[in-house]
Amino acid sequence: MDMNPLLLLMLLMLWSSGLQAEVKHNSKEFLRLVGGASRCAGTLELKHQGEWRPGFGGDSFQMKAAAAVCEHLNCGSAVSLRRIEMSYSISMWLLREVCHPSDYGLPRCVLSWGGSSVREITCSDSVRLLNGTSLCSGRLEVNYNQSNQSKQSWTSVCEADFDQQDAEVVCRELGCGPPSALQGALYGDVGAPVWSKEFQCEGHESALLDCRSSNSTRSSCSPGKAVGLTCSEPIRLVGGASRCAGTLELKIGEWRPVDGPNWALKEAAVACKHLDCGSALAIEDRQSSDRAVWRIPLNLVWSGSPLREFARSAISSTVLYLTCSDSVRLLNGTSLCSGRLEVNYNQSNQSKQSWTSVCEADFDQQDAEVVCREIGCGPPSSLQGALYGDMGAPVWSKEFQCEGHESTLLDCRSSNSTRSSCSPGKAVGLTCSEPIRLVGGASRCAGILEVKLGEWRPVHTLRLTLKEAAAFCEHLNCGSDVSVKQRNSSNRPLWAPRPYCGLTYFSAMGCLKHTIIVSSSWRSPPVLELTCSGKQGAGAGQMGE
Repeated sequence: MDMNPLLLLMLLMLWSSGLQAEVKHNSKEFLRLVGGASRCAGTLELKHQGEWRPGFGGDSFQMKAAAAVCEHLNCGSAVSLRRIEMSYSISMWLLREVCHPSDYGLPRCVLSWGGSSVREITCSDSVRLLNGTSLCSGRLEVNYNQSNQSKQSWTSVCEADFDQQDAEVVCRELGCGPPSALQGALYGDVGAPVWSKEFQCEGHESALLDCRSSNSTRSSCSPGKAVGLTCSEPIRLVGGASRCAGTLELKIGEWRPVDGPNWALKEAAVACKHLDCGSALAIEDRQSSDRAVWRIPLNLVWSGSPLREFARSAISSTVLYLTCSDSVRLLNGTSLCSGRLEVNYNQSNQSKQSWTSVCEADFDQQDAEVVCREIGCGPPSSLQGALYGDMGAPVWSKEFQCEGHESTLLDCRSSNSTRSSCSPGKAVGLTCSEPIRLVGGASRCAGILEVKLGEWRPVHTLRLTLKEAAAFCEHLNCGSDVSVKQRNSSNRPLWAPRPYCGLTYFSAMGCLKHTIIVSSSWRSPPVLELTCSGKQGAGAGQMGE
């Protein structure tokens, strides 16, 4: 059947316009950074409907999005992201959070908007890390054509031309912490082009290309020899008694305190791990004057993602103060009170912590009692080799001889051990009980539910199912039949579960944080009174009013 010529013409025009739109979308000209020291720094602007305006991504526009912008512009790694507030409102393009920066040229990703805050991004224009697990890790590339702003040329670096001091400079240049791993092809390998000079940094330089270099005879790398670099995350604790205690700060261009709404010990444990410290001991909100902070949502802390990638700028009058152990930690456990034991044997070197496993033969029940008390947990309930995974060298080279009353494991006497490694399955796995008790009842199996987080306090909660209550009884070795009542509290501080965290025996330490101070002007919040049967075995419970 013959096609109507007019219809054919319309189809051709639609195809042509679609093709033109696709060509425009494929162009990199719809994104740019302006007003900075180079093409890789400045205020984010977007071209839409033929007009350049500042692009605003709201609170969801974080370092990961900034890194995608840097990549799209063929710049180096993202170094900083700032939200600049202006005293007047301007027209801008609102960037939808569901869109990747490479899609900002699509109409569905952009809306016309008016506002007074813009995003300022700084990308490195000389180095970048590719294919890493975070913004601070990846295969190293160097830009060897900086003089030509319109044509950037990136090249890999050969492992033999790059050392630890060079790595320190790169990590600092990218706004990351000190290097933690330097290994060929750790994040993929690549052939030519290869950087033709050997770097000779002294470690104090602000940029890799500020370092001295000498010509290298190589024009390619052997397979597996392209530099793969992992820098630590730029976080720290300041103002405490050690590097593992203080106000939590994060660096994204500049150091700021962290405000973590509803953070509890569970999130503190993640930060302690990032800091290469021991187990989380305490977390508290400390009041300050209104100031610029980095805010990190709960769900992103739990994801295991680097904290820096999802932090957003905010103004707050509270900051997080954390206390981590600097001498012992439990890893890979099912709760904050269980895991494979490691001891820090290099406390004198604040910049480099060294953690080692402990062999089962060098550790007994009294030693376990000290560790459990040191990390704020209840008495040990299980001590078994490789219960939470095994580990070879290094192994603690002393036998602990605790008497049980010491406040920390390293306060205990010890004697040299002849072993330098553990037999398989013999690395200490420790389970401490949760610091939970029932008080004020007729027996240890009845009373007001209290939890210890530094100090003992009753728990305020309106909801606890019989199944959850029975679990508390079982772990207190009080059977599984239970009745639950709500009692008015006295005028004393209470622990309250934070939102979206179910209160169970194994999560109590991780869920409780907020302190409720009861005053005479308030109606007393209810606390939980449990009465356990004292008999082992399953049974039904009843809920009291």
